[in-house]
Amino acid sequence: MAQQVQGVIARAKGAPVTIETIIVPDPGPGEAVVKVQACGVCHTDLHYREGGINDEFPFLLGHEAAGVVESVGEGVSEVAPGDFVILNWRAVCGQCRACLRGRPQYCFNTHNAKQKMTLADGTELSPALGIGAFAEKTLVAAGQCTKVDPAASPAAAGLLGCGVMAGIGAAINTGAVGRGDSVAVIGCGGVGNASVVGARLAGAAKVIAVDIDDKKLETARALGATHTVNSRATDPVEAVRQLTGGFGADVVIEAVGRPETYEQAFYARDLAGTVVLVGVPTPEMRLDLPLLDVFGRGGALKSSWYGDCLPSRDFPMLIDLYRQGRLDLDAFVTETIALDEVEKAFERMHHGDVLRSVVMF
Repeated sequence: MAQQVQGVIARAKGAPVTIETIIVPDPGPGEAVVKVQACGVCHTDLHYREGGINDEFPFLLGHEAAGVVESVGEGVSEVAPGDFVILNWRAVCGQCRACLRGRPQYCFNTHNAKQKMTLADGTELSPALGIGAFAEKTLVAAGQCTKVDPAASPAAAGLLGCGVMAGIGAAINTGAVGRGDSVAVIGCGGVGNASVVGARLAGAAKVIAVDIDDKKLETARALGATHTVNSRATDPVEAVRQLTGGFGADVVIEAVGRPETYEQAFYARDLAGTVVLVGVPTPEMRLDLPLLDVFGRGGALKSSWYGDCLPSRDFPMLIDLYRQGRLDLDAFVTETIALDEVEKAFERMHHGDVLRSVVMF
């Protein structure tokens, strides 16, 4: 029987979000209903509200979440009612050309629930990243549920559903940071600071955090950065080179998503080094680099989508590190809030006051 719950809705571009009644249908074949316990307020949700993703309003926001499976539909074997899960927005299909070549982290046919959640008047909702977890319960594809250790804090575990995983994965999976490497991270918000953590987990000897905000740089140092550079007052390219013997970093992670910071990342890397773009640009942005410099510097220019993660592999592993005290996910939880405080959390995010606000249910 369909259920009525409360959820955060973005009805129009730029309009403040509202708390409204939504209808969650019983799970159909391959689907699951999850009782949400915690959901982080991610910048992607703000992008949805601002119309930066698409114009398929109204949106049910929220996607960076953890909770407990309440019910499953026909044919579901991955999870069962009572399982503690992190929700992911890349439920791999197992059949596309990437999956069949043994690269499921690049799945080209990820899937969501086929049924639609609706408003009370029947208006169909577009769930953010196919999840829609700023709600007491949500309907997802069962493959979007990754079972992890239930002893983990829901507030911390849910962050692996998007931003923290994107940053850690940008370093470990996409950048392939190795022992003894030098790494520079440009932009030290939630994703950038997660990249700092990922670089240290991978064994980097030197991790250089770059930002224009001293508060964010302090946080980066607390999370493992060995050096910090305030690029408001210092040329970050020259600073990174000076800190790496004049050569540049082995891996430079750009976590802002702007042409000017990408250009800094490009020139702050060593010859044959790697640039990883994990910051999300907007559609109108363009990049102009001398093609000879692209050729002459060698190395690799990569983009990292969701940290190139495979949830079934990466989420349980990172939760194990968290439980062992080797990965401080709690440090990313700046505050816990109620469902009706999401709009205020967007404001704090805009001012750079938080790593993550987390809605608790």
